[in-house]
Amino acid sequence: MFVSNVVRHGRRSWRPAFVPVATPRYPLHVTPEPISRRARPAKAPLSREAIVRAGLAILDRDGLDALTMRRVAKELDTGPASLYVYVANRDDLMAAMLDEALARVPLTAEGTWREQLHALVAATVEAMSRHEGLAAVALGAIPTGANALLVIDRMLALLKQGGLDDITAAWAVDLLHLHSAAAAVEQSAHLTKGGKEETVVADADRHYAALPADRYPMITALRPALFSPGDRDTWGLDVLLSGILRTPAR
Repeated sequence: MFVSNVVRHGRRSWRPAFVPVATPRYPLHVTPEPISRRARPAKAPLSREAIVRAGLAILDRDGLDALTMRRVAKELDTGPASLYVYVANRDDLMAAMLDEALARVPLTAEGTWREQLHALVAATVEAMSRHEGLAAVALGAIPTGANALLVIDRMLALLKQGGLDDITAAWAVDLLHLHSAAAAVEQSAHLTKGGKEETVVADADRHYAALPADRYPMITALRPALFSPGDRDTWGLDVLLSGILRTPAR
């Protein structure tokens, strides 16, 4: 327990020094040394791209309601104020997330200009619908993101290949953009909330079947046609394109 003959200042001293020893009754607790900042893993540098990736991860994992600036900051192990150096607000973040989603859209395909346009619109709808709430962003804003502009530019090129004049092509791309966003909003409602389109349609069909015929005579008469199967997406886009080709902008 005690150590004698301690050497101090070059001379021997009989002053005892207490050395703690652990016993079963009195265990010795040693406080661990704090980890040096240099020994900790370095955080990835903050950037607009990192913030967008974190936002998409939260959106896909926890849903739209969980997407807040504070939550994104926590995901990146930083303070909310530091995010505003790179994004203006939540709306700006969601616009950037939408543009990141559109990066997956292939801009080229095989076939005629019309077949390629069908493929481009379908890929755009699919990309926007994969993440809850992003398609609604496209409905309320003019495209300005780099990837969105690439999609718009390719649509314009295909419309020009179809023989449209400049004004008609410009107006048509606006219509196609709105069509794509609206279709993506509908599709996203099924994909992100765990529902299936077939179940939704079946539920609606049962509701329509119970409607009083005297109040809704045409819905009752045409109910089988209203819920008939078929590729309505392709048909809807064909209707738009046929109308555009026959209706020059004035």
